[in-house]
This record gives sequence, C-alpha cells and structure tokens, in this order.
Amino acid sequence: MSSSVQNMFSRIAPRYDVANDVLSFGAHRYWRKAAVRLVGIKPGASVLDLCTGTGDLAFTFADKVGSDGDVTGLDFVPEMIELANKKRLESSSKLRKSVKFVVGDALDLPFADSTFDVVSIAFGIRNVDDPLRCLREMRRVLKPDGRALVIEFGQPTAPLFAPVYRVYSKFWMPMVGGVISGDREAYEYLPRTSKEFPAGDQFVALIREAGFASAMADAYMGGVAYGYVGAKLADGAKL
Repeated sequence: MSSSVQNMFSRIAPRYDVANDVLSFGAHRYWRKAAVRLVGIKPGASVLDLCTGTGDLAFTFADKVGSDGDVTGLDFVPEMIELANKKRLESSSKLRKSVKFVVGDALDLPFADSTFDVVSIAFGIRNVDDPLRCLREMRRVLKPDGRALVIEFGQPTAPLFAPVYRVYSKFWMPMVGGVISGDREAYEYLPRTSKEFPAGDQFVALIREAGFASAMADAYMGGVAYGYVGAKLADGAKL
C-alpha cells in the first residue's frame, strides 16, 4: 500500500472508531455481524483478518470461533495495531484477549500456504495497490475448502435513495468526518474511492479471476455496502 494511504490512516487512527459509528449511524457493526454469518464461521476455526484496523471484525470472529479457534488481525498501520491491542487488553472477554495482532502487508502475507479456514478484509481492499493480488494472497493462505470474506462499500442504485446517498457522501461525510478526525481530506478520500471501486457483480467477477471456485455477494442497505464470500475448493473437488 502507498505511504500516503498509510500516513492518512495513521493520522485518523485515534478517532477512527468514533467516526465510523457516527458516519454509518452504527450500521457498520450490523454489516460486520451479517458478513460473519454469511461466511459460515464455525467453532474451532482459524481466522486471519486483513486491514484489521482497531480489531472490530477480529473480535467478532473471536466470539464465534471459541476457545478452540484462533484469530489473527493484520494491518499495515502500527497506530491501528496499537489501538487494537489496547482494546484487546482492556476486554473482559478471554476470547477477545486471545486475538493476536501483527503489523504486515496484505499484498505480501507472512504466512504459509493453506494456513487459515477463513481470511477476511473489511473496508480495506479498495485501499490496497492491487486488489487482485490481495485476493490471490488471501486464497493462497486459505486451507482447501476455506472461505474468503470481503466487506466493502458500494453505491446504492434505488431511484429515491441513490441521489440522497450521493449528496450525503459528497458533502456530509467529509464535513462531519473532518470535524471528528481533524482530517477532512481522509473523508473526501473515502467516498471518492468507494465510488470508483467495483461493486456487486463486478467485484464477484474479480474474486473469480483471483482463482476462487465460487463467489457470491450480499448487499446491505441497498448497496451502500456488500459482503462477498469466495470459496477455495480442495484439489479435485467440484461445486
């Protein structure tokens, strides 16, 4: 990922969680829980969460995999990992305290092939320099029959809602995000990159191009965000 994106997330890290809650009206928490259900996580699973930020999705997975599972969160911004570890240490949950957080690059994962049952990335893949390479790295470290989960912004298409959302993302999001974080530029970047990034069927096609045997999409709030799941089949297996 570019140093400019890394520096941007470093700057907004201290107010990142507050901004997410305010700008999404708390909906991002529902999207994460819905996506975890979509991927079909099981107790005892091994999970890697990329672009983990302050660890919200990693902690959600920890609650699901239980004491027999393990969760690792990876992010290329040290300040985000520091905040994730602070939340981990302050948690009253033994499951959440067991999550491991590491600094690393989603395009060059420091893990062996076929290591994890689930690999996820929430609101991060549009920020990497090469989304296709990121998906291929996710597939590489997945075990046979493992699943990749991607949560990412899209653009709603409903005739009445779409223009309202465009106004919201173009004006309200930068203004409010700028006030909360002290960095308006970061919250101009978010809607701009979301608008440009492939969503829905286009992103499903990218998942398939990365080598996944199957892919599906689930739209949230009419396409404001999507949950995607790609399946890596065992050698010789058929759908």
